[in-house]
Formats: sequence, C-alpha cells, structure tokens
Amino acid sequence: MSTKKVWFVTGAGRGMGVDIAKAALAAGHAVVATGRNTDIVTKALGAHDDLLVVKLDVTSPADAQAAVTAAVDRFGRIDVLVNNAGNFYAGFFEEISPQDFRSQIETTLFGPINVTRAVLPAMRAQRSGLIVAISSTAGIVGQEFCTAYATAKFGIEGWIESLSPEVAPFGIHTMLVEPGFFRTELLTPESTNFAEPAIDDYAARTKQTIAAWQSMNGLQTGDPAKLADALIQLAGQDEPPQRFAAGADAVTTVEQKARNLLTQAGAYRELSSNLAHDDATA
Repeated sequence: MSTKKVWFVTGAGRGMGVDIAKAALAAGHAVVATGRNTDIVTKALGAHDDLLVVKLDVTSPADAQAAVTAAVDRFGRIDVLVNNAGNFYAGFFEEISPQDFRSQIETTLFGPINVTRAVLPAMRAQRSGLIVAISSTAGIVGQEFCTAYATAKFGIEGWIESLSPEVAPFGIHTMLVEPGFFRTELLTPESTNFAEPAIDDYAARTKQTIAAWQSMNGLQTGDPAKLADALIQLAGQDEPPQRFAAGADAVTTVEQKARNLLTQAGAYRELSSNLAHDDATA
C-alpha cells in the first residue's frame, strides 16, 4: 500500500478536527472532512486537490452511509477513520435533563458507532485500516459535573477495547486517544451546554464550577496542532498503539487511575478470593 492514505475525519469544521484534517493534508494524505455544515468545513480547510468535504450528522446512520459511499467513490478506500465529532453537556447529574443526557450519548457514543459501522465493510474488503476514537481523560476518570460526558467517553473506551479483537483478523487496528486539556473549542458556547440550575443544594457549586471552566477556556496547556501531528505519526506505524494518553496531564491521570485500581483491588483481596463455591476447591 502507498504511504499516501485516505483519512476520514468527523467534526472537521472546528476544533481538533480542523487540526487533524490539516495535518493529514500537510503530510500528503487525502482527507474526507465531514461536518453537519459543509460551508463551515470548507471555510476552515480551504480548497485542496486531495480534500473532499461531505455533510455528516454523526447521529444519522443514513448520513454516515452516504458519507462513506462518497468517500469510496472519490478515493477508492478509507485507511484511517478519526471519530472526533462530539459535544459536552455539563452539569450535576440531577440537573441534567434526561433529554440532554441522551443527546450526549447519541452524539458522543452512538455517533462514532454509526460512522464506524458504515466504514467497517470498506476496511474489511481492503483487509486494512485504522479506527481512531477520540476519547478523553473523562473516559478514564469520572468527575463531578461530567456525568453525561464521562458516561459517553467510558462507553467509547469499552466499545473500542471490545471491537479491537473482533476486527484484528481483517488487518484493522484501533486506537483510543485520551486527551487531557487542550486549547480546543470544547469549552466554548458552541460546544458546551450547561444544565439549567434547578436545585438549591447545587446552586453554589454550579456557579463556582461554571466560572472556573469558563476562565479556563483558551488557556488550556495542550496544543491541538501538536496532537494532530502526533496522530499522523502514530497512524503511520505498522502497529499503532491501542491507547494513547495525549498530554502530560493525561499521562498523570492514567498512571494515578492505574495505582488506584491496584489499591482498590488489593484492599479486599482476601474477601474477594474466597467467594468461590466450596466444591471448586475440593
């Protein structure tokens, strides 16, 4: 296979998706850049001979199939799928409406599932491919105000880990990318939806949390352009990593979670180890 690959990037109209699409083009690859509004995608990326802009609402299986068909018609294959599109419904669990909680799951978990389901037949046919899922440190460690978002990202983690051995026999790899805090548009009003305060018990903490996050917007330490370049490098390897903690803060988070899990597993080792039927040890 040529070193020139076809990248299919969701959410390519703003944020990290723009950086990933630009980095792939700069590296000499072809890019299928998708978004709900193609005008925004085109404005963000400009014109390029190896660029195809396609409308895609990831919550629509029909959109996903149409976008994949357009990609294969244009370039003949899809080598790297980057499931990047997402949003953020923030708030304390009791204040996030059931509808908003479902909306978070529909976009951030079922969205990648829809697109991957549409892409896999093409990758199986060519017996190669890489499925990249942009997860988050919120998929490693939950935290208050993030119940909906963490639910979606934890779901991404379990889904990709389980999908990996299913598709490996066809030459298809998977890679979970777990960014820490990057200077993207995730905390902007266009991407973040704060739950309406409705319960007095949470009011003070809600006000403090929203203020803290809004003050962080634009000051995050991570550089999304550098992350995009790293993904180009990793995707070019014969054996891409199954998991990539992106950012020094992400590495710290993963390491601490690993230590916590070991501590928690060991704390009740004796009790846990004595739960078998008596005849199992006879």
